[in-house]
Amino acid sequence: MPVTSVTTDPEALTLTLVADFPAPVERVWDAFADPRKLERFWGPPGYPATFDRYDLRPGGLAHYWMTSPEGERFHGRWEFVEVAAPHRIVVLDSFADSRGEVDPSVPTGRMTLTIESTATGSRLAIVSASPTAEALEQVLAMGQAEGMRQAFGQLDAVLADLREYALGAGTRTEVLDDTHVRITRAFEAPRHLLWRAHTEPDLMKKWLLGPDGWEMTVCENDLVVGGSYRNAWAPVGDTAGEPFGFEGENLVIEPERRIVTTERMTGAPFPPNVNDLTMDEDDGVTLLTMIIAYPDVTQRDMILATGMTDGMEASYQRLERGILADA
Repeated sequence: MPVTSVTTDPEALTLTLVADFPAPVERVWDAFADPRKLERFWGPPGYPATFDRYDLRPGGLAHYWMTSPEGERFHGRWEFVEVAAPHRIVVLDSFADSRGEVDPSVPTGRMTLTIESTATGSRLAIVSASPTAEALEQVLAMGQAEGMRQAFGQLDAVLADLREYALGAGTRTEVLDDTHVRITRAFEAPRHLLWRAHTEPDLMKKWLLGPDGWEMTVCENDLVVGGSYRNAWAPVGDTAGEPFGFEGENLVIEPERRIVTTERMTGAPFPPNVNDLTMDEDDGVTLLTMIIAYPDVTQRDMILATGMTDGMEASYQRLERGILADA
């Protein structure tokens, strides 16, 4: 975790985040100068940002929104006051409406970002200053401190070379808390090909099979927000096991970037979990990240104990040997 501290100073009306990275200043700066990289971490897990405007110069504007797993959008706006590459950015930081206009219900703050060299790489400091004590209390009550900690905890993956960071590491599962699990897998393939492999039934039936000895008997998906899907599998030949399936609803669809769905085992009595799958490409390597939100810790542990990670890795290896190798 790169974040070393998140502190509040009620007298100075500031919230300050400090993070250290084993990367040069220029590489950290590039993560903020390139909106496609910025989108990969600006927003806590489950609330990725989309920038549709990013004019990095004094007087320039940026407009973005964070999309929740339920599809709700939260808009923000920056007005760049100072830009001094590769060390400093100062912005007027506002909540906004869908058009990028300032939302007056939350006072505009001032955010100062600095990047300095250290003996081991770089230190990033972000100071968010509120105009009044009431405004500081308001943003803290909205969870800004923890949101910043979670968001910048993702920056190390953006700074790393994906080939070194994840390629060849297989499927990795991390327990984030009692109800959230993060699964990552990298592929040496373009994002558009991974998107097709996850959304086209004819392709999905070729690789999404888990361990050997199973076939996908049903693959149906109304690939629109609010549409439903249903997948089912059955053992082949002498393979032990009973047919099973999953079904759910599409909550968010951003082509070639993100799919959020509910997921319930067909006929099971427990409530559904929510799967949030994102795809990020850098230099020909695509990183899949799935954040799974479970209803409770009991269901989380029950599903992890099924060997889910091993089954996913078997499917991903089949995807690499087949569809991706033939492309």
